[in-house]
Amino acid sequence: MLTYQTLTDKVNAAIADIQFPKEPQGLYEPISYIMSFGGKRIRPVFMLLAAQLFNKDPERFMDAAVSLEIFHNYTLLHDDLMDNADFRRGKPTVHKRWDANTAILSGDAMFILSCKKMYNAVNENCPEAMTEFLKTQLEVIEGQQYDMNFETRMDVSLEEYFEMIRLKTGVLISSALKIGALLGGASKDEAELLYQYGAQIGKAFQVQDDYLDTFGDVKVFGKNIGGDIMEGKKTFLLISALKKANATQKLQMIDWLEKKDCEPLDKIDFITKMYIELGIPDDYNACMKDCYAKADNYLAKLHVPEDSKNELKVFADKLSYRNN
Repeated sequence: MLTYQTLTDKVNAAIADIQFPKEPQGLYEPISYIMSFGGKRIRPVFMLLAAQLFNKDPERFMDAAVSLEIFHNYTLLHDDLMDNADFRRGKPTVHKRWDANTAILSGDAMFILSCKKMYNAVNENCPEAMTEFLKTQLEVIEGQQYDMNFETRMDVSLEEYFEMIRLKTGVLISSALKIGALLGGASKDEAELLYQYGAQIGKAFQVQDDYLDTFGDVKVFGKNIGGDIMEGKKTFLLISALKKANATQKLQMIDWLEKKDCEPLDKIDFITKMYIELGIPDDYNACMKDCYAKADNYLAKLHVPEDSKNELKVFADKLSYRNN
């Protein structure tokens, strides 16, 4: 059985071997650039780990795994443009190194390339996997729209937030596991259990991302700390804080969030201190614990040898202790 680290190395090697077209250079060079950033390769590795539960040769599904990573990086490219982010994994974003039009076109090309690669990988052998991939792509875009809708609201509930992150972040992890299971030969019920397992992992991953954006180390996190606060993003931290705050605290927070002429560090400092005062880090820890407990329950229902689940558990546990 291959370890998650071995599979990560193999995914990175497969991505490095991709031969994107040379022309037009202005379209494909930015794609090669963003795909070279590295990363944890969470989605393709989860896909291959799920396939490995039912098939002894998960590497045969590498093209499908790589297609997930191309699609994921397409979403990052467009997210960075929409957020006007300066850095991604410590490097200038595509729209900063080139321009906005380049980011749009290169992102569009990545979307199509991901579909083409997945189609070639699954072809007639597993049409359910292609259907799942297409459904997921639309859901991710729906999640992004909800995220945009929330920008002008201060009354977003945690329930709305969790549905938004389920779509924007969670479904691609869920579907990676489900697609891997289907390709590996799992039954629909087994694939669904892994989908639900992934939903909890994906929820925890985004909540953790929210937390690191405020409390992480910029040198490790790879992008500026406090970006969510400056943009007024409705994160787990902000929504929880607004819910717990008394009337005075809530008015103060909203006032600071809406200020346009203040020093950015002053705004970040005030909101961060309010999070601490309201005990939001404790709420974050409780949410993470709940997500991983529910994930373990779904995995326990999967009828495969327990030792074959170990590498999946190790990989998920590694993500729960990440700092970037």
